[in-house]
Parts: sequence; C-alpha cells; structure tokens
Amino acid sequence: MSQQPPRRHGTRKPYRRPKKDPVRILAFEALRAVDERDAYANLVLPPLLRKAREGGEFDARDAALATELVYGTLRRQGTYDAILDRCVDRPLREVDPPVLDVLTLGAHQLLGTRIPTHAAVSATVELARVVLGDGRAKFVNAVLRKVAADDLDGWLERVAPEYDDDPEEHLGIVHAHPRWVVSALWDALGGGRAGIEDLLAADNERPEVTLVARPGRSTAQELLTAAGEEGAVPGRWSPYAVRLAEGGEPGALDAVREGRAGVQDEGSQLVALALANAPLDGPDRAWLDGCAGPGGKAALLGALAAQRGAALLASEKQPHRARLVARALAGNPGPYAVIAADGTRPAWRPGAFDRVLVDVPCTGLGALRRRPEARWRRRPEDLDGFAPLQRELLRQALAAVRVGGVVGYATCSPHPAETRAVVEDVLKGRGGPAVEAEWVDARPLMPGVLGLGDGPDVQLWPHLHGTDAMYLALLRRTG
Repeated sequence: MSQQPPRRHGTRKPYRRPKKDPVRILAFEALRAVDERDAYANLVLPPLLRKAREGGEFDARDAALATELVYGTLRRQGTYDAILDRCVDRPLREVDPPVLDVLTLGAHQLLGTRIPTHAAVSATVELARVVLGDGRAKFVNAVLRKVAADDLDGWLERVAPEYDDDPEEHLGIVHAHPRWVVSALWDALGGGRAGIEDLLAADNERPEVTLVARPGRSTAQELLTAAGEEGAVPGRWSPYAVRLAEGGEPGALDAVREGRAGVQDEGSQLVALALANAPLDGPDRAWLDGCAGPGGKAALLGALAAQRGAALLASEKQPHRARLVARALAGNPGPYAVIAADGTRPAWRPGAFDRVLVDVPCTGLGALRRRPEARWRRRPEDLDGFAPLQRELLRQALAAVRVGGVVGYATCSPHPAETRAVVEDVLKGRGGPAVEAEWVDARPLMPGVLGLGDGPDVQLWPHLHGTDAMYLALLRRTG
C-alpha cells in the first residue's frame, strides 16, 4: 500500500467553505438595515422573520434566537462599544460599520447570553467569513478572543468609572444608555440612585406584548379565552388590556386579524381612556385625534366614541401613516373619518370639537424597550427640533376644542423639555399667544394606577407601571 508523502512544513490547509448560519445572517441583515437606513428594528425584523419562516429556514426557536440577538445587541450597544474599544487596536470609528456590527453581535453572544464561549466565537467568525470575507474574519476572531477573556461584570469593572466619581457615566455604561439620556431621565424621575437604576434596567427588559380589546367589538375576556394557550393574563390597569406571555403571537387571534382588537401598550390605552373619561361641560359629540398615526389610540378612541354616539376625526400629516390609521379604524361601528392633514394648519374650523388628543412627535425616550436603537440615534439637539412643533400642535389643539371641551397633550417621552415645559409655555403665552385654559387633574382618570406623582399631569414609567413612559396633560379650554 502506497503511503502519502508527509505534508511539508508550511503547506496550507485546503480551503473550507464557510458554514451559513441563517439565524445569525438574518440578525446581521437586520442590524445593517438599522445602521444604514436609520430603520427601526421593530419594523425591520418582523418581515425578515416571516420570510424565513415561510421559506422553511426558521422554526420558533430560531426566530426567538434571532430576535434576542438583534434586540440584545441594539440595547447594549454602548456597553459593548466601551468593551470593544479596549480590545481593538484603533478607534472604533475607524472600524468599518459591517465589521463593527459583527463584533457587537459576537460581544452580545459572549456577554449577554448563555451561549457557550466557544460556540459564540466560532459562530460569529463563521458569520464574518460569510458576510465579510476570510481576511476580516481573522480580525473578528482575534478581537472576540480578547472579549471572551472576561465576563460582563468583570468588563464593567474595567470600563465604567466608579459611581462616586461620575454617577451618570457609570450608569450610562453599566445600563447602556447615553450619558445625556441618563441625565434627562434622572431629572424627570427625581430621587436617588435606586429609582434611576430601576428605570434604566427596565429599559433593557424585553417588553410584553399587550393587546387591546376595542370596546363594542371585542372584550378582554374574549382575548383571554382565545389566547389561553399563549399564557395570556389581564392587563394591570386598563379594562381592555390583555398581556401575552413571551412568545405569544397576536396574529394568531381572530379578533386581532379582524381588527376588533390590536397590539397596544397599556400606557397608550390609559392615555386614550383618560381623555375619553374627562368630565365635560356641555355636549360630547365630536372628537379629534390630531396626530393619529399609526392608529392605535385612534382605534380605541373611535370605539369609545361610537358607544356614546360621538364621531371621530383622525388626522395624520403623512399620507402613508394616514393609511395605517384608516386600516386601524376599518370596521369601527360609529361615524369616523380619516384625513391626511397638518395639525399646525388645521383643516377644521376653530372650536369644532369636544375632545381633542395630540400625541405629538417627540424623541421617543419613553419607548426605549421597544425601540432600543433610538437611545443611540437621538441627540440632545433633537429636543430643539421638536420644541416648536410640539408647542404649535398644542396651541392648535386648544383652538380646535370648544370652550368647556378638553385637550389631551401626550408624548412618549418623559423628558421635561417635551412634557410640562411645553404645556406651561403654551398656557403662559411664551412664543405665541396666551391660551385661556386650565389644568384638569388626570390622576383620578387612571383609577387604580399608583405612583402618579403630585399631578395634575401624569407621567407613567416602565419600572413602576410596566408601560412605556407616556406623559399626559389634560387641559380644559376656558375662553
């Protein structure tokens, strides 16, 4: 039998084709879309997952892993950047963005999941070979081996300053929030270290899927019965809310497919219910949602208005979002209309409505659980960009309501510059004509909800209420 000659020293190994891992490739594609197109993961990921399922590439476990990889990587990006900065021999800004996405994805597997170290490194290096090429895969391998030399707690001790030396920077790195966001949330929340740590930790938790049963069209009991196998439980505060256990699929429920129910954070439900239940002087026939896209609050308001024989006008500036509102309201039993119109240039006559809601565009710092990338995308100067719009929308909302009618000013941000400061400026005539209106205490209109502060406005919090950090001020026009 002939023998193969011994391999000479230095002979290269035969080329091995990289193994394609559909889960990690999909996660990488989602991260690139977020980075390149300023897309939101909660909009990018579902169609990618649906396509993978329909193509037979994914099962439920694959989808769950892909979701965790995407959201976990985005949530902890700042923390992982601080760690990677210690492991890369040049500034991170000089690392190509696709390479940095792969590195951050690998860091999350190593430091934020239970995936074994060897599996996390090898799987990420294989991903790098597929999407970056062999040369840069070697760089990824070298960096991730440095990351794997310690666990998350060990790294945090090395990269975060001591709390007593710089509390905001410490909290920002440990809890993966930009320093300015930590400062703003702390100002809004008040109190000491425990409260802000609880809030920042809550921002990094995966939010529950919450459903809303639209009154007159479905009930919470119907949803609980239909979703029983999904481990559904009643909402904490809203009588129309149902919370699904992790992995529950809203689209599997008939009521959701038929539009009789929808997916809506309980905080948003509470805002709509508070406006709908605020006491009025006089008739209650015409309601306006002046910033209605994408339609969740409008659908709930429309259902409530229908029960009272009132009509809803839902207005949204962007035509594509107005179409989403129309879809959400389709089948509403009461009279309603949807228009594409700019709330700062009203398409309706003054004093035409009894109740008006303006859920104004904002930084979205109250929904970081659902849109974790927003914390890295927003900048302090964004506040100045939103400020004039928020004030003008509130002024026009107060002009749209009749004397004795009520306006709800809402934001999905707890930042003081987007909440009470806006209301006070409008009421006092700063930057525009003064408006004759008075505060309505919103706290009694959220019965059973604790920790609502001193009023008259309300700020909800993820760590206290299990909702997005929604803000609501109710104002009654007096002249």
